[in-house]
Amino acid sequence: MSIIFDEKQQILHIKNKAVSYIMEIVDGKYLVHRYFGPSVRSYHKTGIPQYFKRGYATEHDISIPHASFDDLPFEYPVREHGDFRIPAFAAESASGIVYSDLRFSSFEVQKGKPGIPGLPSVFASEEESETLKIICEDPKAGIRIFLYYSVIGDLAVLLRHQEIENTGKKPLKLHNVQSLSLELPARSYDVLSLYGSHAKEANKNRFPLHHGIQRFESLRGSSSPQNQQFFALLSPDAAEEKGEVYGFHLIYSGNFLAQAECDQFGNVRAQIGIHPENFCWTLEPGETFSSPEAVLNYSDEGLNGMSHNFHQLYLNHLIPSHFARRPRPVLLNSWEAMYCDVSLEKIETQAELAKKAGIELFVLDDGWFRSGNTTRTSMGDWICNENKLPGGISAAARIVHEKGLQFGLWFEPEAVGKDSILYQEHPDWVIHVPGYSMTEGRHEYLLDLSQKTVRDYIKNMLHSYLKNGDIDYIKWDMNRPLTDVNSVLLDYNHKGETSHRYILGLYDILNWLKQTYPELLVEGCSSGGARFDPGMLYYVPQIWASDNTDAYDRISIQDGFSLLYPPSAISSHVSITPNHQTGRSTSLETRYRTASLFTLGYELDLTLCSSEELKEIRDQIRDYKQIRSALIQGVFYRHTSPDDNHLMWSVVSDTDCFVYIMQKFHDPLRSHGRFHLCGLDADSDYQNADTGEIFCGDELMKIGITVPLIKEDFHVFFLHFQKMELKC
Repeated sequence: MSIIFDEKQQILHIKNKAVSYIMEIVDGKYLVHRYFGPSVRSYHKTGIPQYFKRGYATEHDISIPHASFDDLPFEYPVREHGDFRIPAFAAESASGIVYSDLRFSSFEVQKGKPGIPGLPSVFASEEESETLKIICEDPKAGIRIFLYYSVIGDLAVLLRHQEIENTGKKPLKLHNVQSLSLELPARSYDVLSLYGSHAKEANKNRFPLHHGIQRFESLRGSSSPQNQQFFALLSPDAAEEKGEVYGFHLIYSGNFLAQAECDQFGNVRAQIGIHPENFCWTLEPGETFSSPEAVLNYSDEGLNGMSHNFHQLYLNHLIPSHFARRPRPVLLNSWEAMYCDVSLEKIETQAELAKKAGIELFVLDDGWFRSGNTTRTSMGDWICNENKLPGGISAAARIVHEKGLQFGLWFEPEAVGKDSILYQEHPDWVIHVPGYSMTEGRHEYLLDLSQKTVRDYIKNMLHSYLKNGDIDYIKWDMNRPLTDVNSVLLDYNHKGETSHRYILGLYDILNWLKQTYPELLVEGCSSGGARFDPGMLYYVPQIWASDNTDAYDRISIQDGFSLLYPPSAISSHVSITPNHQTGRSTSLETRYRTASLFTLGYELDLTLCSSEELKEIRDQIRDYKQIRSALIQGVFYRHTSPDDNHLMWSVVSDTDCFVYIMQKFHDPLRSHGRFHLCGLDADSDYQNADTGEIFCGDELMKIGITVPLIKEDFHVFFLHFQKMELKC
């Protein structure tokens, strides 16, 4: 790991054993990108584009003959003086002119990895990380930009963010501050993104990159289920186990824009950051603004290589360290058993059955504060309905704790209902546009988290429930997008800051929660996966992936999220059949296997289970507890299946390999495919834990295994191979 400056060539080279990132300072003023990819020992200006004189172009004072700003690979591009491709930055001066001419000024190398005030970001010690800080300036406009590049150990990732300082004497309005801009050479690429909707999140979308701009975005106030704040550019031959992949991911939970432009010559510019639409940040003289952090990820080992980079980064340097590699308790969530019709009697019955099944945590979901048994009442007041729960939450927690279980509670702290006491007393606390009717979502409005008084109310409310130690876990939910985006406390010059300030306010509350209650296990949720992003994972170690608990649908949802997130961050529950969301029936074994590779929970009414089903659940949990430590410590792989009727996952640790093969439908025509394992020690033997059969590691990887034809739709084959001490 090193950051090198070649003064003679004016080259800045960031490198470790995995990757190199190279920039050139042209004529002492233009910072241009030269290379990002596999690590090289040094750089001598190879691969630089050859320019030629052409018409309909601009001319500039630059020493590169015939170079046009419209295809020069700027490191942090602006649009105003001849580069007409997607810009990374735009600022408006007090005169109303949007123009900036950023020139390289200086750089410095820092030990360690800086944090970002008010925002989640990757953390690392000084011994394992290094940061390059480049300063670019436009003195006439009063703009100074600090470009940050951090590298961690030998991970094939680079962390990027920017800091903008107003060095002038008048306010600046920032209209566009992208967290990352990358230039890639002209060649063929595929684009991969994750799209979806509520209850059908994280679907893979792959297509060839073509001329023009391809973009993925959210303007819903959150990262959204519609598009993950991620995309990747791939070599056309890339698959799970092979090929080049450039991955882009934003550590942020609000509006974002991710885009790639293939220009007139086939060069590619990729960017990711806060969405510039409806964003305008006023920067007073002397003030600074920091962009969210972006992750730039490179793999020459296919999509699995990209995933391993993300997983290792997030497990070791983002997720709260106390929980990152700690096995999570198996939980029972009350929602599908009770919905809002909760009572102490039901809680005691479910907790008793849960304890017998080996469940470790009982979670009381929505309904405990409602005046009725619907989701239409009482939101925002958070006063326990003691007609339902005499003695309040303490009484419910006592019942659960006396059974030997941990107790968890559901909250939706960002929402408020129009019938609530809170709304009647503080209508100005709600995001709304005065004079217009307000838009409801799930019968709710949203509190304006940009207001400190609102944040203090939420902190005090949570503290009142958490301070006595009754609660071991909370589920933090958020069930609607932002609309009517306006804060009544922000003046005209700051209205465009509302959406970002909302997210900053959310982070302030979550950071308080993390610091005040470090032992509290928090699960994020937003109507399922509407806010499943690395920004949230900085504060919470796991996130509810989808409100859809159907095993067949969950296979594809979890497969998509696994591209970016370690399995322990993905919460998955076993629910009743027919499934409440889809009506589909699957076996209890399939439902368990689909969930067991991730953070396992159950969400069903145990009183409706037969004695045989209760025994099966008890056996499942017993078996899961035996392997969950190996699962959370192991390396996760997706596999290229021999046909589209199967999907395969595995987790490989130092001693074990766990294989999951999902047969979607019974199909005799596709019954002889071979499934190849990954990540094994080729020179070691592996024993099938169920049959006692012994196989060589290279045999399992190169030849593969077959599975029998099962006359059952939605069947999951599970195999456990144990590494033997003696080698072949």
